[in-house]
Parts: sequence; C-alpha cells; structure tokens
Amino acid sequence: MAIPLIHHSDVIPDALRGSVAALGNFDGFHLGHQAVAKAAIDKACAEGRPAIIATFDPHPVRHFVPDSPPFRLTTLDQRQRLFETAGADAMLIFDFAAPLARMTAEDFIAHLLIEHLGIAAVVTGEDFTFGSQRRGTVQMLREKGGACGLDSLTVGPVDAEGEVISSSRIRDALKAGDCPAAIRLLTRPFAVQAVVQHGDKNGRLLGYPTANIDMSQYLRPRYGIYAVRGRLSDGRILNGAANLGIRPSFDPPKLLLEPHFFDFNEDIYGQTIEVEFHAFIRGEAKFDDMAALTAQMVMDCDQARAILDGVSFR
Repeated sequence: MAIPLIHHSDVIPDALRGSVAALGNFDGFHLGHQAVAKAAIDKACAEGRPAIIATFDPHPVRHFVPDSPPFRLTTLDQRQRLFETAGADAMLIFDFAAPLARMTAEDFIAHLLIEHLGIAAVVTGEDFTFGSQRRGTVQMLREKGGACGLDSLTVGPVDAEGEVISSSRIRDALKAGDCPAAIRLLTRPFAVQAVVQHGDKNGRLLGYPTANIDMSQYLRPRYGIYAVRGRLSDGRILNGAANLGIRPSFDPPKLLLEPHFFDFNEDIYGQTIEVEFHAFIRGEAKFDDMAALTAQMVMDCDQARAILDGVSFR
C-alpha cells in the first residue's frame, strides 16, 4: 500500500502533525535530493516523529513560464513510490498555482508550515527558496521559523565527478543520450510511466510490435534507439529496444516512445507501464525502404539484447 498523499490545503491527520518535512521540488529524486530526504528521515526517527517528503506540482517553472518545453524527470506517481522507498511516512504536494505563488515567505512559514500543516522541523538544500518572488531563504527559515518554534536543517550540495548533482545536469545528460551518466546521478535509469495507446501498427506489420507511449510533460532525451527495460502493470519485467522521436520513415511525423519488448506479443493497450532508458544505441534515421529499416531493427535489437544481458534486475 502506497504512503499517504496529502495536498497542502488538506486537513492534516493528527498522526502526521509534528512531522519533520523535507522541502524541495525533488523532480528526479537524484542523489542530492536523496541526501536531503535521508537527513529528514534520520531526524524524524531520532525524535520519534513522522517523516514527510514534499514536492511542488506543477513545477513553479510551469506556472511562471507555461509554454516552456517539457522538462519533467518524474511524475507524481513515480515520486510517491520513490519517497516511500526512501522511508517517508507521507508525501506532501504543494499545489503550485496563483494563491501559493502570491503567498509571502513569512506566511509560508508561520501560517502554512507551522499553523496549518503542523510541521515541527524542515530539512532543505542550501539553495531552497520559497514565497512570493522567491524571497524566502534558508536563513529566513532559521530565523523566523526558529522564533515560532520551527526547527530547520540544511544539507549541502552533493558532488559527483567534481560537479554538483542537479536535475539540470541530469537533463543535459539525457539530451545528449548519456544514459550511464543519468543513471549514476539518479541512482536508477530515467523512466517514463504512461498508458499504452493504440498506434498505426507499423511495427506490427514489420514483425516488431511496439507499445505506443505519449511523452506528455517528460523531458525529451536525445531522439534515437535505446536499450530499454519495461515494467508491466502486473509486475513483469521485459527487456526491449525502443524508438524515441518523430519516426522519420513514416508520415506524418509523430512524437512517440515506441518500445518493442523481446519475445512478447500480448495486448497491453490501456495498461500503465514504465519504460527505463538503459543505453543509447543510435540516432534516429530515415530509411529508403522497409527492407533497410527492418534490417537495421534486427541489428538494433541484437545490440539491445547484448547490453541488457549484462544489466541486473532491480
């Protein structure tokens, strides 16, 4: 059973009042985010308090720049599972819309965190900001929150290979097709979770049936062919190869993620599946005819099988 999901406007159950809350966007829940969450959970355990991990949704960037390109690394469902695995007792969603965007930093601390949500302590990264025009800082949390009885703790940045780990760094790696770098920073593969849609059946006609997936608000990694691993709604795990892109050999162009799972030909339309990106194989290409495309697909699948044979199941 998943941990409870609470919205910031909800009445908080008594069992969750007095919590220690990790505050941040936590999109991707990478190594740096995990360090903040661990500090909150450790503090909660030491003090006998419930531990909450919070997130903002939609991302504040989506509110202030609504036409910005898709950039999400995780959905709320994925974050809920990740927070549960980390050891949180609940997930708190700050629903980011005009009322929250207009809220002063002082009101965010005194009225929202302390009075309404009943939070006893917060843990953040050093760069955490909040409140109208992002005027709230970790120093304000310490000073104004402390004066009202709110304890606060900050966690410094986490480095990898001499650079601070950030969601932006992971996005750059994925846009370059560098799956190994993204996996190291996330501690797991980037994964897209979505409902399988009906498509044009081109893959089936070629002998390579695919599950058609809309990328929605997810970041677009580099277009091309990937070695992927799929997780079905019933828990089964399947290896495969996937095309991400606009399918230049077919008209009209249509942006899709199209995984083909090896030795699998069941009807999974309408099911929610998750597709993990393990390795980039090659860029998208347009072929002169279907025979050339099919020959390349055979080579792509052989390469994906070889890659995934060496990847342990999580």
